[in-house]
Amino acid sequence: MSKKQEVEETNLEESQTEEGAETESVEETVEVDPLEAALAEASEYKDKYLRAHADFENSKRRLEKDKMNAVSYANESFAKDILAVMDSFENALASMEGADDENDSGVLTNMKEGVNLTFEQLKKILEKNSIKEVDCSGEFNPEVHQAIMQVESDKHEEGDVVQIMQKGYTIKDRILRPAMVSTCKK
Repeated sequence: MSKKQEVEETNLEESQTEEGAETESVEETVEVDPLEAALAEASEYKDKYLRAHADFENSKRRLEKDKMNAVSYANESFAKDILAVMDSFENALASMEGADDENDSGVLTNMKEGVNLTFEQLKKILEKNSIKEVDCSGEFNPEVHQAIMQVESDKHEEGDVVQIMQKGYTIKDRILRPAMVSTCKK
């Protein structure tokens, strides 16, 4: 072989080696198909979505159940407190049945005392549960009073509450029952 041929062969081998290296590096970077990568990523997002949706639905069901229980048993503590008043009234009625005509004065005194104690007990329970009487002194307030009649009175100014027919009550900041009153007209 001539020197020229040897140089050409060497150059050819070097160029093939460089092309092989370039081909290998191109093959390494192209190994990941973009479509497959996008499908894998979409599958991952779908899985995350399905899990989040399931968690949301479970939380929603749990909250609905808690809400139903809260509504169903909202007055449970209040009802337990009222039972003590019911017991007191039952005891008062039982003591009246066993009374003789001879002891009427003593029984009447005891009954009056028992009913007063029961009434005070009921007022304390109502206050404990944020139920308070509406203030009916002074001028008529349509937010807490309901006027059922008007009367003439020299002792009161026009629009003042003259008489309370039925007490009104609030529970926290809401009107539970407006007070039924008569107002003064001139």
